[in-house]
Amino acid sequence: MDGVYKHAKEMNVEITALCDPWRVAREEANVKVKKWFGRDARQVVSYRELLNLDNLDAVMIATPDHVHTTHLKAVAEAGKHTYVEKPLAMDMGELIKAVDAVKKSGIVVQVGTQLRSLPGVMGARELFRQGALGKLSRVEECRNSPKPYWYGYLRDVKEEDVDWKEFLADRPMRPFNPDVYSAWYGYYEFSHGPIPNLGAHFIDMVHFVTGATFPESCVCLGDTFTWKDEHEFTTPDCIQATWIYPEGFMVSSSNNLGNGAGSVRSFYGDKGVLKMNNWSKPTYSDEGAPHKDGTINGEHAVDPIAGPDHFLDWLQCIRDNKTTIAPIEAGYQHAVAVLMAMKSYETGRKTIYDQEKREIRTV
Repeated sequence: MDGVYKHAKEMNVEITALCDPWRVAREEANVKVKKWFGRDARQVVSYRELLNLDNLDAVMIATPDHVHTTHLKAVAEAGKHTYVEKPLAMDMGELIKAVDAVKKSGIVVQVGTQLRSLPGVMGARELFRQGALGKLSRVEECRNSPKPYWYGYLRDVKEEDVDWKEFLADRPMRPFNPDVYSAWYGYYEFSHGPIPNLGAHFIDMVHFVTGATFPESCVCLGDTFTWKDEHEFTTPDCIQATWIYPEGFMVSSSNNLGNGAGSVRSFYGDKGVLKMNNWSKPTYSDEGAPHKDGTINGEHAVDPIAGPDHFLDWLQCIRDNKTTIAPIEAGYQHAVAVLMAMKSYETGRKTIYDQEKREIRTV
């Protein structure tokens, strides 16, 4: 919401409605709206109510992972432009339905993989296109932390303030649980954990920088090794996924949320290495390169390429009926990759993707 407000005056945009199953969240957001625009927003509990309102052109979907596709499909069928957070889906069948609805509707979609809009990432993409790294062999991210991020979302939520059924959506009914409602990131039924949540940003950046298509195969292993306590979280706190791409390189995404040491984010080529630990200020060098040719001497900062931020790009594309920097096709692509990983994690088997059939299988 703040990201859109930053461009509200320039783009002639107003935030007119708020939707959330939790009364406290609605009211806190409305305080901002009233301060910004001098009036109250219309407040509703369900996305169904929201889509029945008049004078609504675009919707932002920043909901729990398990309802992203439900909300995206409904918004597309209602003909509203949308900004939808990642990961795009937790289920392949629901992903296909939502993406097909978007394409049929013709709405403008921006997926919330905002690394694409960073000047440093834009510059890294151009560096790669120029061939500075040579032949890519491996792209690696280890994104570690001493504690899982879902602990930071725990809140004292009162049952009377929440539409519990609206939150659960298609998940089975069960007694209200404030931990599940506030820290749903930590429960596998509602979020598949670090690979889709953190890794979606990374894998989308790999697709953007390299121009790679869909992974051929994936293997993924993990478990909860460190954080076992009264909250009974079920998402893995240590996990690693590895994909093979038809362009001829390997991608690895791993998270250890039981120790913060060892984080790294690098693209390894036979002429050089691109280091993106700080994706706002990436660097490159010929360190470790077997076929260095003298064009890279020492370590250099990647030249940034400026552009509109992720929210402004979305608003501009709505105005001009253009394609965003993170369109629905990019969302589908990152979703396929992370769904391959999680199916491998769940089954203990390698997964492959059939692009023609839009199908993930185990082998």
